[in-house]
Amino acid sequence: MRIAVLCALWASTVAASERITVPLNGTWQITDSRDGSAIPSRYDHTVPVPGLAHSATPTFPDVDRFDSRQLIQNRVSKGMLPKSALVDTAGVSHQNRNWFWYRRTFEVPARRTVAILKINKAQFGAAIWLNGVKVGEHLPCFSAAILDVSSAIQWTGTNDLVVRVGAHPGVLPPTVTPGTDFEKNLWTPGIYDDVSLQLSDNPIIETIQAAPRIASNSVLVQTVVRNTAAGPATFTVTHRVHLWKSAGTAGEAVPEKVTLAAGETRTLLTTIRIPHAKLWWPEEPNLYVIESATGGDSASTRFGMREIRFDTPTRRAWLNGRIYFLRGSNITLHRFFEDPLSGTLPWNDAWVRRLLVDIPKQMHWNAFRFCIGPVPDRWLDIADEAGLLIQNEYFVWTGHTWHGKDGQTLFNADGLIKEYREWVRDNWNHPSVAIWDANNETWDPIFGEKVIPAVRGLDLSHRAWENSYNPPVGPDDPIEDHPYEFSGMAAVRGDPFSMTTFERAGKKGPGVMSGHAMILNEYGWLWLNRDGSPTQLTKSLYPKLLGPNSTAAQRLELNAYLLAGITEFWRAYRQYAGVLHFVYLMSSDPLGYTADHFRDIEKLELNPWFRDYMSQAFQPLGVNLSFWEESIKTGSRRDMPVMMVNDEPRPVEGTLSLVIEDENGAVASRKSMKFSLASLGQQTYYFDFQAPRQTGQFLLKAVAETPDKHYDGPTMSRRKVKVVAE
Repeated sequence: MRIAVLCALWASTVAASERITVPLNGTWQITDSRDGSAIPSRYDHTVPVPGLAHSATPTFPDVDRFDSRQLIQNRVSKGMLPKSALVDTAGVSHQNRNWFWYRRTFEVPARRTVAILKINKAQFGAAIWLNGVKVGEHLPCFSAAILDVSSAIQWTGTNDLVVRVGAHPGVLPPTVTPGTDFEKNLWTPGIYDDVSLQLSDNPIIETIQAAPRIASNSVLVQTVVRNTAAGPATFTVTHRVHLWKSAGTAGEAVPEKVTLAAGETRTLLTTIRIPHAKLWWPEEPNLYVIESATGGDSASTRFGMREIRFDTPTRRAWLNGRIYFLRGSNITLHRFFEDPLSGTLPWNDAWVRRLLVDIPKQMHWNAFRFCIGPVPDRWLDIADEAGLLIQNEYFVWTGHTWHGKDGQTLFNADGLIKEYREWVRDNWNHPSVAIWDANNETWDPIFGEKVIPAVRGLDLSHRAWENSYNPPVGPDDPIEDHPYEFSGMAAVRGDPFSMTTFERAGKKGPGVMSGHAMILNEYGWLWLNRDGSPTQLTKSLYPKLLGPNSTAAQRLELNAYLLAGITEFWRAYRQYAGVLHFVYLMSSDPLGYTADHFRDIEKLELNPWFRDYMSQAFQPLGVNLSFWEESIKTGSRRDMPVMMVNDEPRPVEGTLSLVIEDENGAVASRKSMKFSLASLGQQTYYFDFQAPRQTGQFLLKAVAETPDKHYDGPTMSRRKVKVVAE
């Protein structure tokens, strides 16, 4: 009887208080200016929203030409620019504008008491006018602008909305970061996330946070409500939980009566039991929705029942109470914005779903780092649905050098804290967000001493914070490791690198002494552009690896072959809680420093060698043929070690074979043995190996096969070797 009454109360409350959301995406008008004080009277271009100004029609000249302070530092250090080119400002603009002005008109479907405009993300900074009235300004580039526009809106007739964004980072005050990246060549402005108008009545719901508590089959709900009226308001707050795409009630809160003074904002906490809750796993990304109402406003909040943490004693990631190994790659979306083929692809839902859902499943990836630059909210929605675990990184990469003459940080602590608070607020309900990543390859005490402590408590799910090359802040926070095995060989006078010496040394990475869980999220230093040409960082590497006259095909195959071998190695030694290759999505440009592995970026076709080698290297049933010698003598004998790992929470058995093929693919010999791995286990097996009697080029293959259908076919580790006369 009580449940029926509560359901009736909830239904009647919501029926009278539904929030109306008016989407404002679409084609907007756009123009540019040097002066930012006067709203333009003429707009002679159009542009998609969400999107970037480089997609305007007709196009704007030099739309994203800006050299950041960090890029100039990088070019000076490499001798590409004189020291006199160094600047203390954000950088140097190479365009005849400072501002872009976006404009559109709209009508509202109904008169309500409150109108809230939300611009999910815009760079570089946003100032907003509605019907000629400046309603606010929001300078952070990576969090939502949320503005009460009730006093300026016209409830009948046409509304005129104008948004001014900076044409380049140089227009922002030094208290705001536009992002710091030593290898980013172009900086493109625009409204690059959704725009919407929320219409409701008083009192309004400002934010909802859902923090799962899986041990008690419950979710802690934090609700921030505000009374916008001139007098006190008494109302009832209700919450109901249901499975996403299912209307049946999974749990609900006891209605809470609240009284707020005029203009008062209050934070409410309630716990909702969800009996027999379905947990969110990458393999089964179950999602729930909380329907909340105040009698004047309503909100739908999607979340997943999952808890993720890192543990220093075991140096592992723990998902929903058990060890979980992360396998995946990196996405650097803001560098992809530089790519001449990027266009509107990041806002094409089918393209993004293939990028985040279809291909990662084929590659056996369950995790990504969204590196040096956030993504549109829609990407995280899709990641939630796909079951991806995201290391969510803020757009800060300073290295050692972005400091003043006195060695102190040039960041403004209060400004950073404001930005990070909004960033956490915008992302805290995504089950895919597994780690807050404060920065990339940065040495600056401000993050550990001020920023992370100031914002950590906002997240009621208590996710870990990763603080790059700064000391970890929490006792169980993980650290990142970037060994970059081939960087020394890529240097002009660098030491030669050999996979043989690497393997024999049992190298464990420079972060091994930390004692904390480590995430390997960059390694290799083997980048090639999509056409197979070396990048700025690998021009001197490939002549050392293949000689001066190698072909694009030879380079692309070697790139995949070596990356797969290193991936197998790092996974086999279990030194890391996660192994994330760098990089899956990036621009491809002759001036670029790094690049991705796509053959066709618009169709999202991976280079076939990369797909072949790396999909094997990331199999949950991992195999590492521990052999890297370039040549062996005919008929020679040795123990051949094969290392295996099992990332699944179940034991697995099968057959492990060592196969030797000649250059025509004919099998010269095969030896097999049974293998057995415990749940999440590892084991090394040894074969009595004898080299062929004939000379020539051969391929060694360690192949693991199991009848267990939870594993995707056989796993293969391959090594090329030349057999020479004794």
